[in-house]
Amino acid sequence: MDKFVSLINDIVWSPALVVLLVGAGLYFSIRTRFVQVRKLGLMVKSLFAPAQKDKDGRTKGISSFQAFSVALSGRVGTGNIVGVATAIAMGGPGAVFWMWIIAFLGASTAFVESTLAQLYNFPHSSGLRGGPACYIEKGLKCKWLAVLFAVLTLFGYGLLLATVQSNGVTNALGNSFSIPPLWCGLGLAFLLALVIVGGIKSIAKVASVVTPFMALGYIVLTVVVVARHWDMVPSVFNAIFTGALGIKPVAGGILGSTIMMGVKRGIFSNEAGQGGGAIVSASASVSHPAKQGLAQAFSVYVDTILICTGTALMILCSGTYNIFDAKTGEMLEAVAPELGGNYVGYTQAAVDSVLSGIGGGFVSIALVFFVFTTLMAYYFYGESSIMYIFQGKPRGEKAAIWCFRTGLLLMTVFGALKEANVIWQLGDIGVGVTAWINVIALLLLCPQAIKALREFEKTQ
Repeated sequence: MDKFVSLINDIVWSPALVVLLVGAGLYFSIRTRFVQVRKLGLMVKSLFAPAQKDKDGRTKGISSFQAFSVALSGRVGTGNIVGVATAIAMGGPGAVFWMWIIAFLGASTAFVESTLAQLYNFPHSSGLRGGPACYIEKGLKCKWLAVLFAVLTLFGYGLLLATVQSNGVTNALGNSFSIPPLWCGLGLAFLLALVIVGGIKSIAKVASVVTPFMALGYIVLTVVVVARHWDMVPSVFNAIFTGALGIKPVAGGILGSTIMMGVKRGIFSNEAGQGGGAIVSASASVSHPAKQGLAQAFSVYVDTILICTGTALMILCSGTYNIFDAKTGEMLEAVAPELGGNYVGYTQAAVDSVLSGIGGGFVSIALVFFVFTTLMAYYFYGESSIMYIFQGKPRGEKAAIWCFRTGLLLMTVFGALKEANVIWQLGDIGVGVTAWINVIALLLLCPQAIKALREFEKTQ
């Protein structure tokens, strides 16, 4: 089974996909004239755009900030704590640099997919809905591929990525509090069930409160830890850049792994190009499609440039992953601590270097929040996909939603019990398959997003 999963992962994540994702991000950056830099201030302003109302005074969908929070919930999860540690463990400090690159380029990708999602959303009794399936059907006139994408979203997020999230939090809680994996999985599934039964409105309300709070709290934590090891910062950045470019002999030997791990973990974390952010963006009620595109582009920065970088700096500055000499910054062999595949231990050890005795527990609690909100977002993606598939068929839709809820909760428990490396590979497959379809669609439909951007810029 493990070899089969590994084979499928290698096929999905061939070098061609990496080239496609990076190339698409670069292409979108050029076509938008680097909107992720030019409109940075407007990105922040777009977060607080009021939700539009219909003629009866009722809100047509969720607000831009709620959509931002739900999308950020999907982006900020185990990838920010466990994923970063995994990237460093397998690719060295240089992987962090490639995470930055993919985030910068991914911000333009997020803009394009979220703008398109606004252009092609559809009304539903619960509010606005849509995503890649809609712009594939209506924009590319390819219904079968749209339905396939919706089904893959259910499979990828509901059955694969959910296991990654619960596995990460289980390892963390086991390290800190010795809580049995089964109890971790059941507890997480129970809390998730309490929220998802309320649907989109409940998820949006919880995410808009919990997500900004947890993100800000974690950033403050990283500042405290890095400040304690401030003298290590120059050596850390030296290791990141030399490792990324293969300047040192040892770094050059793992350069391919460094780039691949940085790109994969970066994409896994910020989700740009996978379509999840587009699904949430379609539900936002804003005055112009480009506004939501800008808001989602900013969420990529928050996820990777702030939170992922914070985790990386904590691990590297505290020396919990000793891949370079603390005094000279010279690259050493890529020998990690005796933690096996339990990569969350790197982050826990880093925080514990400052908050002795309670650091690991602090990270575990933070990860519970990260994972909980991410699973809410995954449910949102799956529910919206079902509503797309069953448009005009309320009975079938209701039955499918309850089946999906059950499957998501069961896979949350399953992920808590399964070995970490296999889980990560399953998650990579889920990410890769949806990315293949979505990015190709984005490249074909990009002119429409560019047109929307130009129109929006004329009004500013």
